[in-house]
Amino acid sequence: MTAQSSSRAAFRTAVVPAAGLGTRFLPTTKAVPKELLPVVDTPGIEIVAAEAAQAGARRLLIVTSPGKESVAEYFRSDAELEKTLEARGKEALLEKVRRAPGLLEVDSVYQYEAKGLGHAVAQAGPALADDEEAIAVLLPDDLVLPAGVLERMSEVRNRFGGSVLCAFDIPREQISAYGVFDVSDTDDDDVKQVHGMVEKPAAADAPSTFAAAGRYLLDRAIFDALDRITPGAGGELQLTDAVALLISEGHPVHVVVHRGGRHDLGNPGGFVRAYVDFALQNPEYGDDLRTWLEDRLKG
Repeated sequence: MTAQSSSRAAFRTAVVPAAGLGTRFLPTTKAVPKELLPVVDTPGIEIVAAEAAQAGARRLLIVTSPGKESVAEYFRSDAELEKTLEARGKEALLEKVRRAPGLLEVDSVYQYEAKGLGHAVAQAGPALADDEEAIAVLLPDDLVLPAGVLERMSEVRNRFGGSVLCAFDIPREQISAYGVFDVSDTDDDDVKQVHGMVEKPAAADAPSTFAAAGRYLLDRAIFDALDRITPGAGGELQLTDAVALLISEGHPVHVVVHRGGRHDLGNPGGFVRAYVDFALQNPEYGDDLRTWLEDRLKG
């Protein structure tokens, strides 16, 4: 992390909700947390942590559940393993092993009951320093590519204040699968002011084509709002309900429209696409995989 990136950041702590059971990956997730499943050779949570560090985060706060301590442990140094790799001259592997512990400070808090994303984020409140005015929240199932949207979101918060979310511009015929923002324009085509949000509307009823992605830069006021909302869909505390409450009280909320891509690691189909995409870009495996895929698809 450079001094320049730290000075730009509107936050110090990045919160990663990782308390879920990973039911769509059972039976694997009986023993291995979903967040540690490798995208080629790097767990998704390390990719997300690297994104947070690039944007200026100094600390990663993992919201976990009992039995998933290995997620935070992944970011701890392993002196014996490092010593063995060094003795064997495995410099490239040594660099990989040291990469995650060197990204940023990592702490964890527990979510003992599965009460929704809003409840998970609320667990981070007591762990913040008194002078922290905002937090970033990164959903580890969402890989937002290329990295950099959090830095743009920091710039928007520095300009407008309040909270800033990430959005993708989705074809209207696909919009009913998403949470959709009700927005108005600013003087920047990729920055919109948010007036509300609709969950999974019919295409004809959608207030826009801007859909929520798994990146949030939230003013500390979110914790007070989370204390005041009641359970919503599925009997859970919804983060979007807390954001909606802030909007109704005049709190400024904007979205940054990200023009890149994304992968959903939350289901096996999306995970496979991410794995293949990253593998094709890998200098060690990419060429052979591309050739094999081309031959395989001819069959």
